[in-house]
Amino acid sequence: MAYTQDYMKTAVPTNLFNDRGSNIVVINPGSANIRIGLAQQDIPLNIPHCIARRTSQLPKRNVQDQMLNTQVTTAQHMERERAYDIIASLLRIPFLDEQAANSSYPRKMGRVDAHPPQNDMKEANFTWTDVFEKNVPHSSTTAEGDAPNEGGTSESPTLKESKIKVEPNSSARKYREYICGEEALRISPTEPYCLRRPIRRGHLNVSQHYPTQQVLEDLHTIWDWILVEKLHIPHRERNMYSAILVIPETFDNREIKEMLSIVLRDLCFSSAVVHQEGLAAAFGNGLPTACIVNMGAQVTSIICVEDGVALPTTQISLRFGGEDISRCLLWTQRHHQTWPPIRTDALSKPVDLLMLNRLKESYCQIKEGEVEAVAVVHSYEDGMPPGSHKTRLTALNLLIQVPPMGLFYPTLLVPDVYPPPPRSWFNDYDDMLEDTWQMDFPGGGAYPMWESYPIFQTKPKKEDIIGLAEAITKSILLTGRIDLQRKLFCSMQLIGGAASIYGLIPAVEERVLHAIPSHEAIDTVEVLQSRTNPAFVSWKGGAILGILDIGRDAWIHREDWIRNGIHIGSRRKYKDSFYVQAQALCYLNS
Repeated sequence: MAYTQDYMKTAVPTNLFNDRGSNIVVINPGSANIRIGLAQQDIPLNIPHCIARRTSQLPKRNVQDQMLNTQVTTAQHMERERAYDIIASLLRIPFLDEQAANSSYPRKMGRVDAHPPQNDMKEANFTWTDVFEKNVPHSSTTAEGDAPNEGGTSESPTLKESKIKVEPNSSARKYREYICGEEALRISPTEPYCLRRPIRRGHLNVSQHYPTQQVLEDLHTIWDWILVEKLHIPHRERNMYSAILVIPETFDNREIKEMLSIVLRDLCFSSAVVHQEGLAAAFGNGLPTACIVNMGAQVTSIICVEDGVALPTTQISLRFGGEDISRCLLWTQRHHQTWPPIRTDALSKPVDLLMLNRLKESYCQIKEGEVEAVAVVHSYEDGMPPGSHKTRLTALNLLIQVPPMGLFYPTLLVPDVYPPPPRSWFNDYDDMLEDTWQMDFPGGGAYPMWESYPIFQTKPKKEDIIGLAEAITKSILLTGRIDLQRKLFCSMQLIGGAASIYGLIPAVEERVLHAIPSHEAIDTVEVLQSRTNPAFVSWKGGAILGILDIGRDAWIHREDWIRNGIHIGSRRKYKDSFYVQAQALCYLNS
């Protein structure tokens, strides 16, 4: 053991990754995408976190989700209009009424002559997902419900009854039982499939329309499919691998426990450890102290880290993210009647949201004055091949500039289309981090569990709908120490997919500076550039923490979890280990 620790203290970081990273899988689950890969890899796989299952329900739903509030109310619409006018004034863009009167362009511009950018060319060869199994013999047209599915889990009677997957007029072709990832988003609406997203707005997507058991089965199936098909780790070899779960701070204790059970009990990893997403991001960029602003697809989460320890009292979650910017992009177009005359529905047609996300990534930016570009918009109508429509994107229709400003004026985004899961789901279960360690287990004694792991409230505090700048300022000021506050205001870190929007960093700096109360003795703010892709920095930090975790005392072994549901932890905190920090910084600076 002494030799191992000496080696860990002196080893070159590259050797550590080669030696230990080849059998560690890092899993960073998000609401819209999951980032997963071996710790020794430079970047993870980034896969849409969804699954489409064969269904025989009538009437068929294309998407199985909560969606309890899919209509924008009159009050929300008026708030959105007001937010629009404020942003238009700030960016020196015509107001809504002025635009209609002063526009030199026609109100409808479905097609214009221009060559599409290179990003759009890949859509020219768009094809719907092939939903049929390949090389299925003619004699295989039997009910699949008689045999267990690939994930080894049971399904609802409705799904079991639909397991005879034979295409009409062709008894040799059989429907695939489920389809995961981007392929699931590209299934034609005419096919008998229902899309499910097991995580929504930073929580398991539990609702009356999506029961708990289905959510957990879908998570298991998606993760198992990635391990087998993408990482090529078959079931028989799974016991030779360990898993690192990099979990967003938004998750409740029961949700963490359920995901650990999937990893250890169902996926059969030999051991696992949980790290917080914000803390992992700090290590991923070599920042022992920072304010981490994680802008995901559906949630923006803020937490402060001091000397390698996350400060739970500073954690703030905002219910909006990159997908809300994409939906706002569509609203601005339709509001000014510049969107082509096609039926685009980001909520019930997954392929439309996929298109809008790519338009956002290619064109959205924050910049004063006029900006002009030409994009290709695609239509995906039932039973029709995809169509292409060129449209001009200028300051006059505000596609480029207004939507990302919704991060600072969230009423523009109308983010509450997807409500949070029912809180009763979390209240009828033992608390993983607060209660279970006090229980008596076989063998005697009460085992302390993850004493160093921050404890978050099971019932989250009610947050007002505040903008990004106000939330960052509030989080940092909650530390209560002027020396730390000054350091954090100059060490802000933007991560997540939405962090790549052009012009966002100076916009954050300017608005955070103005959001600081005048009585606070702080006059300097700075956003630090990410050293790696902002979307993957938490995943990379999780890999670093897992590989440099001396002694591995925080790891949970499969047998212990199945037997006790807990882990005999230690009192070590990250700040107690000089070498964890030093080697993480050494790795990133090398």
